[in-house]
Amino acid sequence: MKRFHVHVAVPDLGDAIRFYSTLFGAEPSVRKDDYAKWMLDDPRVNFAISHRGDTSGINHLGFQVDDSAELEGIHARLQAADAGITEEKNVSCCYARSDKYWVTDPAGVPWESFQSLGTVPFYDGAGEKEGEGACCAPGAKAPAPAACCGS
Repeated sequence: MKRFHVHVAVPDLGDAIRFYSTLFGAEPSVRKDDYAKWMLDDPRVNFAISHRGDTSGINHLGFQVDDSAELEGIHARLQAADAGITEEKNVSCCYARSDKYWVTDPAGVPWESFQSLGTVPFYDGAGEKEGEGACCAPGAKAPAPAACCGS
């Protein structure tokens, strides 16, 4: 089953955690010094916030799936839509290891489709083995901003 994903960059993590915890009626399921995430069932959303970089607002949108078949189904639809796809396999980002596909919609909004494979003790590619991808495909390769992550 798919879960909608929203990642928002915030200027003050503490203020944002207080606001969203009140709005959602729940504390974050993951809380770090630079990141927080709510895995909500009503609505079914993976809502993440982070304090990284200078720009606040929507960082990216996406879909989290439970298995590789669902992820490959989304990938097939993106290919049919002629979307420029960036593939990332077994990458670490936002305290999670994931397989994912990135596209940018016609309005310039980055979209991430991903399956979480487990957790890692760091936010971005720090600690990655040489040659493996880092958070959100670093540099010009990725259609998503370098400061983003999916989790």
